[in-house]
Amino acid sequence: MNQYCLYKNENKSSKKIYPFFVDVQSDLLDGLNSRVVIPLSLDKATNTTNAKNLCPVFDIEGKKYILLTHQMTSIPVSLLKKNFGSLEKYRYEILSAVDILLTGI
Repeated sequence: MNQYCLYKNENKSSKKIYPFFVDVQSDLLDGLNSRVVIPLSLDKATNTTNAKNLCPVFDIEGKKYILLTHQMTSIPVSLLKKNFGSLEKYRYEILSAVDILLTGI
């Protein structure tokens, strides 16, 4: 599994609200049976006017998705089945959002 890989959410009860997860866990920890991920939601589904750095918006296949950094979680590797590409090009924005969440800067 690769850091910054984008995965489709296959969970029937949550995939409408959170259609994607981005894997933010270091590749050095591949031996674990879980991965730290951040969910993404359609930009119109949330109100983050005051949190643009915490919740950056990314274009995925012509649609705007918001990174819900404050909802970062761990999920079993077995749930990350459908790799949908990579958000590596947004590495700086993702790391900055995690920094804001954890350190406030």
